Amino acid sequence: MKVLLINGSPKKEGCTYTALKVVADELEKNGIEAEIFHVGSKAIKGCMGCGTCAKMGNHQCVVTEDSVNEAIVKLRESDGLVVGSPVHYAAASGDVTAFMDRVFYAGSPYAHKPAAAVVSCRRGGASAAFDQLNKYFTIAQMPIVSSNYWNMVHGNKPEEVLQDEEGVQTMRVLGRNMAWLLKCIEAGKNAGVDAPELEAKIKTNYIR
Repeated sequence: MKVLLINGSPKKEGCTYTALKVVADELEKNGIEAEIFHVGSKAIKGCMGCGTCAKMGNHQCVVTEDSVNEAIVKLRESDGLVVGSPVHYAAASGDVTAFMDRVFYAGSPYAHKPAAAVVSCRRGGASAAFDQLNKYFTIAQMPIVSSNYWNMVHGNKPEEVLQDEEGVQTMRVLGRNMAWLLKCIEAGKNAGVDAPELEAKIKTNYIR
């Protein structure tokens, strides 16, 4: 089993990576392969809503200049997902938002893959960014993995993140809980418990 951890910070080994690394280490201690995928420092283009991904049916975005399509392939081959973002103005970063819009619009379905969000901030805005990222998972029928607090760390430098003892513990517990849930799902499959059947989406609006 494998978990993909997406580092949405432009800094490859900054505070967000430091938090994700704690989660990844705990996953691997519990026998789960973990890969930290860096979105990179290039600009991430937002979704244009062109619908080409749906028309082509290949779960790929028509925009190929960034790392979105690579992430889609890795996520579809993974059993679980953790998305990490720095907090910018009490929200996930603009690049992470654009990245997630396209990964979920073009690459879905990801139903029944356990997922979690991790956010890193200097001081405030973490819970708002955390809530924002979790919405991607709930609309995609992905079970959300929790910890013993909201999944956030505080610090302005990686070494400061590691001094956030409660935040680091939250990451450790998250890694263990993700590993446990993945093993439970695997045990269920082996016992003949299938995932719920996916229904075709009914879309309505409020205009009558």
